[in-house]
Amino acid sequence: MKRREFGQYCGLARALELVGERWALLIVRDLTVRPRRYTDLLDGLPGIPTNVLSTRLKELEQAGIVERQVAPAPQRGVLYTLTAAGHELEPAILTLGRWGATQLGEPRPGEIVTPESVTMTLRAVFNQEAAAGLTASWEIRAPGMVLHAVVTDGKLDAGPGPAPDDADLVITIPLTDELASYQNLMQAMKCGLVELAGQRKLLDTFTRLFAPQAA
Repeated sequence: MKRREFGQYCGLARALELVGERWALLIVRDLTVRPRRYTDLLDGLPGIPTNVLSTRLKELEQAGIVERQVAPAPQRGVLYTLTAAGHELEPAILTLGRWGATQLGEPRPGEIVTPESVTMTLRAVFNQEAAAGLTASWEIRAPGMVLHAVVTDGKLDAGPGPAPDDADLVITIPLTDELASYQNLMQAMKCGLVELAGQRKLLDTFTRLFAPQAA
């Protein structure tokens, strides 16, 4: 497939030539969170045709944004991961995500939420200035999803799965008919509709550090 060209000697035009095709940035988003197998990417991007995923991965590899690695033992097979150039896209993706969050409205029929999408939202809204000097860790549990957020001396490590060590506060959110979206998770925390295990005072800290920042 021939890559779309805009015929302009412009950084934005070149970036769109490389990552502007449909699904490309969502693939990069998921790989920003963690390396993924082909089947993992397919599961996390419902609706993407298999041939489109294969094509986008090939294009991103050719552009030096994605590379393949052998999965470490005891896993087997191939993992897709970002190159150094691919990781440089994270600030742009976070900025786009912050802007896009203002355009969401109500969920449309059939829309889902993935651990990768919520992880990237947490990274996007994190108030690093307010976290200066703080060290604390949280584990967030919701139906079908477990996330961790670890702040070490003001720097954030957030991702899917349990906290690497025992979290200072475990927040369990028993959502029923609602999506486990960032908005619903934060609303449940602010309304006290959560179960807490650990340092309860860190709930207020979490909602403060991960609240959307005014433009």
